[in-house]
Amino acid sequence: MSIGHLEMRRIEQLSNTIFGVAMTLLAYQAPREKFTSADPQWREIWHLYGAYLSTLLLSFIVAGMFWYSHQRRLAYASHGNRAEVVFNLFFLLSIILLPVTCGLYGNNYDSPNVTTLYSFNLLLIALFNTVLWAIAAAKRNDWPTLLAPSFSLVLFIIALLACLIDSHWPKFVWPLAFLTPMVSAWVERRRGRDIGADQPG
Repeated sequence: MSIGHLEMRRIEQLSNTIFGVAMTLLAYQAPREKFTSADPQWREIWHLYGAYLSTLLLSFIVAGMFWYSHQRRLAYASHGNRAEVVFNLFFLLSIILLPVTCGLYGNNYDSPNVTTLYSFNLLLIALFNTVLWAIAAAKRNDWPTLLAPSFSLVLFIIALLACLIDSHWPKFVWPLAFLTPMVSAWVERRRGRDIGADQPG
């Protein structure tokens, strides 16, 4: 390891802690309002908690998806410079913000400004993730690796732009990001096939 380069795996424990705490805190932003009746009906329960639970589920899956991507990247790029460490810290900061924006959106889902803020947080996570993958891929000239992180980044850009048209549209775009692991698996399969084709029979 050259001077000025650090083992990126050293931040794995920190990142696991941050992801674990952030994903747990998602549940602590639930609505605090009381039911109007002593025996609330399902409709009343869904009216009070439905939007928040949907946002919590979305945020938890998104956080899990980026945790998986983060772990793969740490294994893919085992060393990095100080700039990469700083970028990783900004990435983790965007994860820390997720419980805050999730709580805001889950409790104020009809607000265009809150929807935009939540959408911007998701975009920020995807942006830092893609930049970190780009830095890692550039060292190996392995550009196909960027397809999966770029896919989620483009979707979250579209979702944020959709906020400018109608604040209800992004919720139909966000779940499409769950296809990202499938894109990543497809790239890996193609890479394996290409490597096999290059080897002498």
